Formats: sequence, structure tokens, C-alpha cells
Amino acid sequence: MSIVIPAHNEAAVVGRLLSALQPSEFDIVVVANGCTDSTAAVAASHGARVIETPVPSKREALRLGDQAAVGFPRLYVDADVVIGADDVRLLCDALSTGGVLASAPERDLALADRPLGVRWYYSVWSRLPEVASQLFGRGVIAVSEEGNKRIMELPQVMADDLAASMAFSATERAVVRGARVVIQTPRTVDDLLRRRIRAVTSVAEYEQSSSGSSARTGLGDLARIAVLRPLQVVWFMTVAVLARRAGRKMIAAGDYSTWLRDESSRNPQA
Repeated sequence: MSIVIPAHNEAAVVGRLLSALQPSEFDIVVVANGCTDSTAAVAASHGARVIETPVPSKREALRLGDQAAVGFPRLYVDADVVIGADDVRLLCDALSTGGVLASAPERDLALADRPLGVRWYYSVWSRLPEVASQLFGRGVIAVSEEGNKRIMELPQVMADDLAASMAFSATERAVVRGARVVIQTPRTVDDLLRRRIRAVTSVAEYEQSSSGSSARTGLGDLARIAVLRPLQVVWFMTVAVLARRAGRKMIAAGDYSTWLRDESSRNPQA
């Protein structure tokens, strides 16, 4: 099986991921795209096959990595998350279950030392039904050969994980209990907003390019969470409104290429 890891200036964290995947039998391809740091050298030192491109584009990196990958199942993994070899094997095992074409792990959100605003936001976000059941927002997706063909036919959009998740029905996708991925959350509220603005613009791009629906949060979902966490929901909605206002300018300009990156979560000590 193959693991494709797109990496743009991820020298501080890609070694952490590759160490967690070793020792393993996997074919690991790191696509260092538009890097001005030592991402390629760090990845090579951990035994990964490395492809370098001067184009700073996750979309292009995924395409190049997919062309270079040799086996199935195939995983696409963000360089800033951490998943272990045993968790990868569980994801692959799930694809042998009848009808399952795509799988993803459960999330472990790193929230230690984060400000209250970040912790409150993710307390609500992680309880949303669509967030719990869909494959997006995990930094990892595994697909069978048939599943790979389906996602390769998708439009190239910034919200690649959302598009991939929505490409599969509820019976064709699985969140695998027992498989875990560690996701670093923003260390500042400003970086949280940067992430959410990117989410607003990327969802808008996906909805414009797709005839299908996206995973939207309903007011009823928030109302149910607000029964026990009213202040957290108010804060969650405040962040959503601020992000939507800022994202509206980018959407009006047709800017779906600016990647508002959260650097705080890439602290190597995180």
C-alpha cells in the first residue's frame, strides 16, 4: 500500500509523522511542494521517497504523489498530523469490509495549552453530527482502488477532504473506531480565525463546482449542544460570523488559491 504526504515547508513536523509510521511495510511518498526549508531532506532521512516540485500547491502535490504511488489501499495524509502504523493498518482493514471504499480515523484534538477561545470552539465543533460522521477534518483518508478512481474524478478544489468525503455515501465510508490521528489545533484565536476563513472560502468553491450538497451545520444541531454549553455555542457562532464576513471578500474576488496557513500549530514542540 502507499501513503502520499503533500508537504509545503513542513520540515518542523514531517519527521514526527514519518517516525510514527515506522517501522512499516508502507510505500511512503512525500511531495515537497514549493518548499524553501529542509522538508525534502528531513523526509528522505526518514526513508520516504521524495518528490520535489517548485509549485506551492497541495492540489498539484496530491496529483504528483498519486502518480508516483505504487499500491493500494492508498492513504493521503497531511504532514502536520500524527498517525501510527497500527492505525494505518486498521484503516486498510476497514476497506476490506463489503462496500467500504474510503475510511478515516477518529480525531484526537490537541488542546493542551490552547486559549479558552480555541478550546470552546473545538468543544462545539467536535460535537456536530456532520463533523463526527464525515471523513473531512481528519488529515487522513484511506481509499481502495475503486475509491481512488472516484476521488480522482472530482473537481480540483481547496476543500479536497470535504470533496472526498462527500463523494461517498454513508455506507461507502467509515470512521474506524480504534484508529486515531492526532490533530494539532491553533495556538491562538487569530490562527483559529485564519483556519475558519479558509474553510469558508474552500466550502464556497466546492459548492460552486459541485452539483451536490456539502456538510452544513444546522441550527438544530447547535441548539442541542447549547442546552449544556450555551456560552460555547455563542462563541462558536461568533467565530463563524467573523470568518464568513472575512471570507466573503475572497469569494467575491474569486480568490480560491490563497491558503491562509496556521503556523502556530506547527510548533515542533506541540
